[in-house]
Amino acid sequence: MPAVVLVGAQWGDEGKGKATDLLAEHIDYVVKFNGGNNAGHTVVIGNEKYALHLLPSGILTPGVTPVISNGVVVDLAVLFQELEALNARGIDTSRLRLSANAHIITPYNVTVDKTSERFLGKRAIGTTGRGIGPTYADKINRVGIRVQDLFDESILRQKVEAALVAKNNLLTKVYNRAAIKVDETVAELLSYAERIRPMVADTAFELHEAIEAGKTVLFEGGQATMLDVDHGTYPFVTSSNATAGGASTGSGIGPGLFTTVIAIVKAYTTRVGSGPFPTELFDDNGEFLRATGHEYGTTTGRPRRCGWYDAPIARYSARINGVTDFVLTKLDVLTGLKEIPVCVAYEVDGKRFDEMPVSQSDFHHAKPIYENFPGWSEDISGCRTFDELPKNAQDYVLMLERISGARISAIGVGPAREAIIVRHDMLAGK
Repeated sequence: MPAVVLVGAQWGDEGKGKATDLLAEHIDYVVKFNGGNNAGHTVVIGNEKYALHLLPSGILTPGVTPVISNGVVVDLAVLFQELEALNARGIDTSRLRLSANAHIITPYNVTVDKTSERFLGKRAIGTTGRGIGPTYADKINRVGIRVQDLFDESILRQKVEAALVAKNNLLTKVYNRAAIKVDETVAELLSYAERIRPMVADTAFELHEAIEAGKTVLFEGGQATMLDVDHGTYPFVTSSNATAGGASTGSGIGPGLFTTVIAIVKAYTTRVGSGPFPTELFDDNGEFLRATGHEYGTTTGRPRRCGWYDAPIARYSARINGVTDFVLTKLDVLTGLKEIPVCVAYEVDGKRFDEMPVSQSDFHHAKPIYENFPGWSEDISGCRTFDELPKNAQDYVLMLERISGARISAIGVGPAREAIIVRHDMLAGK
């Protein structure tokens, strides 16, 4: 079975964790290929709820090997907090593999992130303040600290010293903060070395071996398409490639091996942080979606901005990622609405745009053009086949499928693990 990529189609929080968990029963490896602990997945298994921030969702499925690959930036303190929390709940985490080439979020990266974001004032990006951006910046500037550096104290010290020359000048001379000490930073990083040694591996090689042996590998993207550093709503984006292309560079697996791309899309739209959001609601409907959908960040707890479904964004995601299948989540949240608007195009200065404007300025000023569809009042959380859905819910799904650029192969109808309708076998290809 070729490698499968799973990404978010909107601004994140679409329910990738649940989709990964659903597919994990049929696969052998789950790989996180980008991002860090700046996004979270919530997975509900029975009466148990698990909030994952850095770990791949597949860690919850027995027999699956979870992998943190080279495209991820790793906060080691967070990593061990998550592992210890899962171990305390009886989850076996011994299978976790960590790329030796993954970059480490150092304490000074976190300090720089929080300080620089405050310094921006009203121009703040809306980062989580967890050091993600500065760590990726260090990576590109070639002053980053990688996992493998922890096993050579001399190399580690040289790299920390080099990085802190610029960082301390910035902190002391621009931000009026205290300088960070090299010895303290090195000592903290070294304290993790022996703990991570058993899980560190050449993950690109292991994944190639697994694919050649006929294993099924699922690549799980953090954040989502509209937060991709190249293809998202820049500069209000994350610092990595959250689109399907990032699965190749972020793991060391050649693009020719990916034949299935699954994108997760909510039955409405949300985003966290700053940036344009054409369908955002500021009325009772927005509050209804937030309250009913429990729209608060898994990692940050921040209330999410809520709006109606945006078809141009879905089509954009389908093109950028080469989507073969959509998983539509949270359809149940719309239950009780008499009418459900869907954005089918935008209006900018009197001109209609059926697709996303190429100009960020135009997108920022875009006004949604809506078509309204009848809602339903029946509880759909117990539905397990498409035919069991109310007629209006079926029509809504079929309409979204027609205008979103790819087939809708699964539908989430509730927060529980089993609350999902499968329409097509996504792992079988088209």
